[in-house]
Amino acid sequence: MDATICNCFGVVVTPWKLIGYLGVALFAGRWFVQLWASKRAGRSMLPAMFWYMSITGSLLLLAYFVFGKNDSVGILSNLFPFAVALYNLHLQRRAADRSG
Repeated sequence: MDATICNCFGVVVTPWKLIGYLGVALFAGRWFVQLWASKRAGRSMLPAMFWYMSITGSLLLLAYFVFGKNDSVGILSNLFPFAVALYNLHLQRRAADRSG
């Protein structure tokens, strides 16, 4: 059974590719969130949403590279940002708990 959703313009789209595309969109879109928050604050900011989008995007990309592609390069390239995003979100939450 073929799991192809669409074959458009020579690009074969599968369910795993949709997961990968969503991960890339979240991972790239986090920079728009950062830009918006910084513009609004008038200084450089990394809001919690940036880290949530990083974590979710990394998880989706990890799922794609583990189950959809079986690509060790993709797996390794997404493990590090995932760990860094988790740690930074933890630091932000801890600072917020201390301040109020």
